[in-house]
Amino acid sequence: MGISPGKIKAALPEHKPPAWPSADSGSIHFGGEDSINGVNRINQRTFIKRTGQGLAGLAVAPVALAKPKAKPVATFSIVGFDPLTGDLGVAVQSKFFAVGSVVPWAKAGVGAIATQSYANVTYGPGGLELLAKGKSARETVETLTSADGNKQRRQLGIVDAKGNSASFTGSGCHPWAGHIEKSNFCAQGNILTGKEVVDTMASSFKQLKKQAKGGLCDWLVDALTAGQDAGGDSRGRQSAALLVVRKKGGYGGVNDRFIDLRVDDHKTPIVELRRLLQLHKNLFKRAHANPPKG
Repeated sequence: MGISPGKIKAALPEHKPPAWPSADSGSIHFGGEDSINGVNRINQRTFIKRTGQGLAGLAVAPVALAKPKAKPVATFSIVGFDPLTGDLGVAVQSKFFAVGSVVPWAKAGVGAIATQSYANVTYGPGGLELLAKGKSARETVETLTSADGNKQRRQLGIVDAKGNSASFTGSGCHPWAGHIEKSNFCAQGNILTGKEVVDTMASSFKQLKKQAKGGLCDWLVDALTAGQDAGGDSRGRQSAALLVVRKKGGYGGVNDRFIDLRVDDHKTPIVELRRLLQLHKNLFKRAHANPPKG
């Protein structure tokens, strides 16, 4: 399951100033004249020293900008499928700002994906493309992770449109980290208080699905709530999201985003997510009870 990686230390590149002529005296002149009001004449030693410092700064700065230290999307999520309606979706919570912009991906009739830990966001569109071509959830997980040189730091959960599920937890994910795969859903998480978080999410989803209470959106949010009640993210909570897709289920029937709710920064993000879900349901009922006349 979760194996805590060792500390990775990135050494700054050693700078050696370029060789300069060994002149101890004299001056460097700029322009055609020796100096302009005494400003352009400087000691050669000072010039060489300052030039070396400047080059050293240039040598370090691009490296720092090119390779920022990514923060792990430490979170717990559940990916699910309702075989009766064909709905597919993802619910997620984390001590991470705007987790809904990173983790959940879904396409009606194709599948749903959660990509987290040191998230490789290309798993989202890339995974949906593989599923659309007929790959199973398991085959998609294997294809994505086998091509990733940093897969040991990734966590991934997929459910396809046939209800097949598959998850992956890299050995470098921060503990506790792990997952559960079952028919029609998978649950996964990292930096959790313990295994009981994903166990409880799984039990909640199975029970609600068996009772056929509500729909996929309710099963996912209830499972997320159960996971939080069991301990959740060991660092706390900050954001949550719910994405459920349905054929022509979006606004005006022109897309498949049936429910797309995000709580980016909140003290109790799942509570707020549930409030938004209920608001969505109420508005949906009103719209169908009083269709626009025209």
